[in-house]
Amino acid sequence: MYSLSLVVLLSYLLGSIPTSLIFSKLKGGIDIRNFGSGNAGGTNVVRVFGWKLGVLVMLLDAVKGALAILLIARVMYDVLPFKNYTPFNDFTVVQIIAGVSAIIGHIWSVFANFRGGKGIATACGVLLALAPIESGISLGVFSLVFTGSKYISLGSISAAVSLPLVMLVRHNIFDAHLTGYNTLIYVSVGITVLLLFTHRANIKRLIAGTENRLTGISHKKTKDSSGIPKEKK
Repeated sequence: MYSLSLVVLLSYLLGSIPTSLIFSKLKGGIDIRNFGSGNAGGTNVVRVFGWKLGVLVMLLDAVKGALAILLIARVMYDVLPFKNYTPFNDFTVVQIIAGVSAIIGHIWSVFANFRGGKGIATACGVLLALAPIESGISLGVFSLVFTGSKYISLGSISAAVSLPLVMLVRHNIFDAHLTGYNTLIYVSVGITVLLLFTHRANIKRLIAGTENRLTGISHKKTKDSSGIPKEKK
């Protein structure tokens, strides 16, 4: 019980590392949440500081999720404090718990007054470690939707929704073997619901036609004549 609690705590703290806030402070001496879209995520770093720094932040956020699965879960040295009814071994169940804890940490970061990002990149790292083929296909969906629409939010939402659908289709129609499918499908649905919740404002703006496209964003375009990024109004 104590070791599982430690896994949850460490994964949450790892997920809570506010990557976008750290780099925005180092790069421009600002709190990224006061600029651009106001979100503490890689997409907003792209808006304010450009692609290079934004992609770096996204990659590091994904690494947080992957490390929770591949590293922190190994801290578990005891038996599960509950009956394991899944087809996974106990360690894989612990990995799932660690991954979800990291996502929650990223969204509600204890180091950022519980105002973190929306969890897409960290969830991507978690899911790539758990179901790489299905997650890879979902990343392809993101790329296609974003390329066609220039809405990162729409691409992220589409990727999140596509993941359980890809699992469903590959397992039931194409007879692809996915170990623990009957558990992973519910995990993926739960993560999708959580990500849709964090994107609820984006969904409203997409419906209203007021969501901002990410086109031709560069660091220079987000600065005024003084060289300081424009603060969110």
